[in-house]
Amino acid sequence: MQLSRRINSIGPRPRGIVGTAVGIVKNEGFFSLYRGLGPVLGGIIPKRAIRFTSYEYYKRLLTDKDTMKISRNGIFLAGLAAGITEAVTVVNAVEVIKIHLQALHKSPDGTLTLKYKSTPDALSTLIRTEGIAFLWRGVTLTALRQGTNQAANFTVYMELKTRLQKWQQQHHHNTQNEVVVKDLPSYQITIIGLISGAVGPFFNAPIDTIKTRIQQTPAIPGKSSLSHIITITTDMLLKEGFRSFYKGITPRVMRVAPGQAVTFTVYEFLKGRIEESYSMQRRSIRQTI
Repeated sequence: MQLSRRINSIGPRPRGIVGTAVGIVKNEGFFSLYRGLGPVLGGIIPKRAIRFTSYEYYKRLLTDKDTMKISRNGIFLAGLAAGITEAVTVVNAVEVIKIHLQALHKSPDGTLTLKYKSTPDALSTLIRTEGIAFLWRGVTLTALRQGTNQAANFTVYMELKTRLQKWQQQHHHNTQNEVVVKDLPSYQITIIGLISGAVGPFFNAPIDTIKTRIQQTPAIPGKSSLSHIITITTDMLLKEGFRSFYKGITPRVMRVAPGQAVTFTVYEFLKGRIEESYSMQRRSIRQTI
């Protein structure tokens, strides 16, 4: 949807997510909906690992050493830095390959066909024809998108989590009327993860659409990245209108929000188990001394 182009009032109207999906299945087959899945699966594990590892690292750096607490601005900056880190190391390369796999190529007879047979074929061909640097094409916008996305994601998530924990402290007491502080149940983590995951895509949809257009088009010798961004942005605004910057927002939210919900649920579970195991080890060591 982000790669589709339509001049104002010329040609057929956009079909939306359902119409687009039906058209793809009708013209290219059901499994074409999964085109580009290989690089996504290959990149999702290191992306999540780098995101949360770097986020915890930046959060420690921004934590007040006296109070051992981090401000809302600190969480925002830690999320921003984590998003930029994952974009530069993993996300941009994965998305460049995925976009080239999904894009159709016009053959000499005029029919639209796939240009690459598989992920290895796309990777080897593009490196041979355009050089290894193509993996970082559009990295500035990818870093901006991922940075703002994770900044909003972690900030909203931690804000909702803090508010829920405070509410539980105010309303949950034991039989001795003492405040009972417990970890949030998994279903609450899933819900706030779903909400926070939906914030980012709405916040930076224009950046993502422009980035996708840039990564799909060949590099222009002698043209700077900034001038390329300005050209594509101006072209979209004049020929397709402001709404074109939000193309594909529905499927993106449908993909990102549930993914973040699952990720935060698993993250909190594993973090709790690791911290519990670490505490038990420390107690055991103290008892043996």
